[in-house]
Parts: sequence; structure tokens; C-alpha cells
Amino acid sequence: LILLSMLFPALLFPTPNNRWITNRLSTIQLWSLHSITKQLMTPLNKKGHKWALILTSLTTLLLTINLLGLLPYTFTPTTQLSMNMALAFPLWLATLLTGLRNQPSISLGHLLPEGTPTPLIPALIMIETTSLLIRPLALGVRLTANLTAGHLLIQLISTATTALLPIMPTVSILTTSILFLLTILEVAVAMIQAYVFVLLLSLYLQENI
Repeated sequence: LILLSMLFPALLFPTPNNRWITNRLSTIQLWSLHSITKQLMTPLNKKGHKWALILTSLTTLLLTINLLGLLPYTFTPTTQLSMNMALAFPLWLATLLTGLRNQPSISLGHLLPEGTPTPLIPALIMIETTSLLIRPLALGVRLTANLTAGHLLIQLISTATTALLPIMPTVSILTTSILFLLTILEVAVAMIQAYVFVLLLSLYLQENI
């Protein structure tokens, strides 16, 4: 089912042709991709614009997986830390290596803020290095935790709704309304988390370009 649910959205993306605007669906898709690209690429200089394709593709992939995971009887791969780390670690490493290759002194200069008192220099370098190395873990854990928490809440509240229906129908209806609101919130969380993941990557890239 997960393979089918991940392949299905690909069928919704129209193939490009010579016409400027084909229909409402393609217009909305082009507008959303343009908005995402513009939002992500504005802080970056010309050198960073070559990352536009990979960052936009990653946003689309995460958005699709997160939203499809809210459908019944499907599985969300982004609730698994292994997948999120597999996305976060190589991309973070790529931004870091780009910085070290293009401007090594500036990239290493981030490890020691300007005007630091001499006794604090060793401690600050260790702290900054730890914070740099913990970035991919933070990226992966943030996405996993937010999605897993939402799915667990939906599961617990829906179980409570079913259990309460024969005993206390009024409370069950009230719980159903809470579940409905929570589902709307989860749709928003799924979209926001995909955006935050890629936005943070673009900010890491901005530091290194």
C-alpha cells in the first residue's frame, strides 16, 4: 500500500507541454512550486541557486509522504527516524563540505564567535562543534517526533471515541469533534514540518555559501 500511495501523486503531476497554462491543477502546482522555490532561494546568492531543484523536490516529496500518511490504512515513512536521518545527514554534510571547499576560513570561523574572551575559547569551540554536529540529528528527530506525536494522538482519541460510543454517546460525539479539529491541525503540521525541514537546510546552506 505504501508503494501505491507514494506513486499515486506522481500521476497527478501533469507532463509539461508547449502551452503556458493547461488547466487549474497544473496552474496551482506551478504556482506552489514557484512560491516554494522563491521562498527558499531568496536568502541565497547566485551560487546557492543551483540547489533549487533538489530543495524543491525534497519539499514536494516530504509534503506528499506526510499528507498521504494521514489517510487510513497507510503508513508514514517519515515517522521513522532511519528515513529522516537518511535525508538529513547527507544533505547537511553536503552543505558543510560546500562551505569547507569554497570558503574554509569563514566556515571554520563560525566555530568561534568574534570578540570571545581568551579563557572561553576552548569551551566555545567545543560547544559550537557539538551544535554543528547535532544539526542533522535535530532535523531528523524534529520531523519524526512531530509526526509520530500527531499520529499517536489521533489513534488514542479515535480509540476513545469508539469505546465511548455505546456507553456515553454525547461524550463520544464531543470527542469526535475534537478528533476532527486535531486532524485539521495534523494536516497543517504535515505541511509545516516539510517546509521547516527544507528551510533549515537552506539556512545551513546560506551559512556556507
